Amino acid sequence: MTDQEKIKKIKESESAPKVINNIYSDIEIKEFMQLYKDLPTTVHNKKQNVIKKRWLQGYSKNLEKIFCERLKNEIGDFKMDNLKTEEGKDIYGLIQESYAPIGLHVDGGFNLENIIYKQSLIPLTPVGSTVIFKNRFYGKSTSFTLDPEELKKKNLSYGQNVRSSEHIGLYGDKPFDREVHKKYLAHENIDNLRGLEVEYIYEWKVGSMLIFDRTHLHCSSSIIEGKKIGIATFTKK
Repeated sequence: MTDQEKIKKIKESESAPKVINNIYSDIEIKEFMQLYKDLPTTVHNKKQNVIKKRWLQGYSKNLEKIFCERLKNEIGDFKMDNLKTEEGKDIYGLIQESYAPIGLHVDGGFNLENIIYKQSLIPLTPVGSTVIFKNRFYGKSTSFTLDPEELKKKNLSYGQNVRSSEHIGLYGDKPFDREVHKKYLAHENIDNLRGLEVEYIYEWKVGSMLIFDRTHLHCSSSIIEGKKIGIATFTKK
């Protein structure tokens, strides 16, 4: 399959971001929080001020079943597209405890042959928001930045996003909305958002789930009270 054929396939399943409210009960959210406590830490990125834990299989078969069934009800058939353990087992997703906002990026995966599909976000804490842009990108998982030190990083380990400024100019040269920047994206260099346009701002609500295409550029908002915890998952066709 050529790159153009693959992109055409991906575009066939693209849709607007969707929020499902009250998809998880208070008891289930408590079970997710207990799962988070039980899982070993995968990464403690002190520069980003984020703790990442892989949702490993076998820690809660009940939550695995609930999650897969409810996601399938919303998006139809899918395959998980997550990093694997050293033993080759699928990981259901990443649970992230963030003390600072995560910058502009796209979760396109690490295998360009895959037909990427939807990703989901389940907030486990109430305060936070996620900004999804209309702009799309059809390459690998990438963090978009103008920081020259970040752009120098080439020797990346397994599962790390490539760094790029490729988005600049790709979507035009229109200055980003200053009011939106001030309210939601003060942590981002406004020039790094040039040409981008917001499609949806998801205000975190415990018990809900956000579903959106993996081709969407997106980032955390600057709204954090202490810390926030959420589960991110990634699917393919």
